[in-house]
Amino acid sequence: MTLAGKRVLVTGADGFIGSHLVEALLDEGCTVTALSQYNSFNHWGWLEDVARLDEVEVITGDIRDSHFCRELTKNIEIIFHLAALIPIPYSYRAPESYIDTNVKGTLHLCQAALANGVGKVIHTSTSEVYGTARYVPIDEQHPLNAQSPYSASKIAADAVAVSFYHAFKLPVIIARPFNTYGPRQSARAVIPTIISQIASGRNEIEIGDLNTTRDFTFVTDTCAGFLAIARMEKGCGEVFHIGSDREIRIGDLLTLIGEVIGVNVTPMTASERMRPPTSEVYRLRCSNSKLKQATGFAPEIPLRDGLKLTADWFRSEANASKYKPWLYNV
Repeated sequence: MTLAGKRVLVTGADGFIGSHLVEALLDEGCTVTALSQYNSFNHWGWLEDVARLDEVEVITGDIRDSHFCRELTKNIEIIFHLAALIPIPYSYRAPESYIDTNVKGTLHLCQAALANGVGKVIHTSTSEVYGTARYVPIDEQHPLNAQSPYSASKIAADAVAVSFYHAFKLPVIIARPFNTYGPRQSARAVIPTIISQIASGRNEIEIGDLNTTRDFTFVTDTCAGFLAIARMEKGCGEVFHIGSDREIRIGDLLTLIGEVIGVNVTPMTASERMRPPTSEVYRLRCSNSKLKQATGFAPEIPLRDGLKLTADWFRSEANASKYKPWLYNV
C-alpha cells in the first residue's frame, strides 16, 4: 500500500515519537492531522519543533472524551494511535489516570474509528507488556506480565484494540516498539537523563538499576517501522515488534554514552530512580524477525551513531534549556 495522499491521524503527535512520526508522514506525502492534548497555554508540545508544521492540521483535545474522538476521526483513512500516559514511575502514584487514558482512551478511539469507517488503525503497544524476559529474543508469542500499572494499562489497551478486530472487523494492527530513543525524548528516560546530566557539567550520574538490559532503537527507525506496518496489506489483528534484536546493560550504556561524548562518568545509584524489586523489568531483547519477514524492515542506525545524534541534540543550548537535569521527573 502506498501512503502518499492518505489522510492520516496521529494521536499523541505532540510527544516524542509522535512528532517524529508526523515528520516521516509528511515526507511520505500524507495529509496529516495531528492531535495535541488540550492545554490552556495553546502549546503543541514537540510539534512546535516540526519544520513543516504549516502543512499539518493540529487539533487539540483529549482521547478520554468519546464524543471528541468521534469528531476527530471523521474522513480519516489511517490512524496512528500513540496517545498514552507512559512514565512508569508515575503509574505507581496515579494508576487510575493510566486506565482512563490508555484503556478508555483506546476504547473511545476504536469506537470512533469503527463508526467512521477508518481503513486502518495502528495501535501502539510497548515491550513493557512482557515484563522481565522469560526467554530471548522476545517474540510476539512471549507471555504477558503486568509488572507495573503502566504495563497493565497497555496490556488492557492492546486487548481492547484486538477485540475490535475480532468482534467488529475493525482493521487494527498492534505495533510494539521496544525502547525508542533520540531527540525530544522525555528526560525521565534513561538515555536523556544521562546525557542531560553530562551536558549540565556533571560527571557523577544519578541513575537507577545498572544491571537491567534494554533493546534500543533510534526514533527515525521506529517511525520507519510504523510506516512499514502501515503499508502492509495484511496483518490485521496481529502484533508486530519494532526493535533491534540487541540488548545492552544499562551500566554499559552509561559508559558508552560517556565515550561518545568524550567524558569519564561515574554512576551514582539513586533510590528514587529504582523500581520496586518485583516491578523491575530486568531484561528485554526484541525478536524483530516477524516484521522483517512481512515487510523487509529492520532498523538501520547503530546504537553508537544514534547516541551521537542524540547527544548532539541534547547538548545544543537551545534544546538543553528545555530540560531540568537537576530534577528527577517521574
